[in-house]
Amino acid sequence: MTMEATGVIATDAGMFCLWSPASFGDVVDYDTWESALLEDDDIKRHITAGAFVPVNIYSDGAFRVLARVGSASATAGLTERERRYLFVASEPYLFVTAGGAKISGIEHVGAEPDDGLDVALAPGRWSVTVALIDWDAEPGQEDVGGRPAPTALPDFTLLINPETSTGGYRTEVDTFDRRALFPDVR
Repeated sequence: MTMEATGVIATDAGMFCLWSPASFGDVVDYDTWESALLEDDDIKRHITAGAFVPVNIYSDGAFRVLARVGSASATAGLTERERRYLFVASEPYLFVTAGGAKISGIEHVGAEPDDGLDVALAPGRWSVTVALIDWDAEPGQEDVGGRPAPTALPDFTLLINPETSTGGYRTEVDTFDRRALFPDVR
């Protein structure tokens, strides 16, 4: 059986993320946040450790996110409808938690997050794939103002499954290959 959590995540920093609250308990103010997460090398260190999965979108805004958590007996995957409107998916990232996870804008990562979506996860090692869904390509899913209709797919689906292999995880701050996002840019 899979479990889902969904919500709208906002960022003013161009990136949101899935992160392990236990790994950022020492981030208590802007100075400690800056020391931990300001530079790409710092972020990459947390990615490599499995404490942080970036959803690096290169844009501020608010995005509907769905986290789908699988189990050993029921792997989380995209629905047929999500697969039909899939724009691009990341390679798997490692995620390690002492229990629970949070999805928020990177600017909200810290000991006492003031924003975000809670994701129930058992302690352990997980594999996370981020899927960017082209929800507005589906007919009838935009309202007259160009906003998502209530039945629209999420902007992003995070597939979170128990780790089944060791190694081969993505460690890049860029969630997706830039050529996949921007095919006209060389």
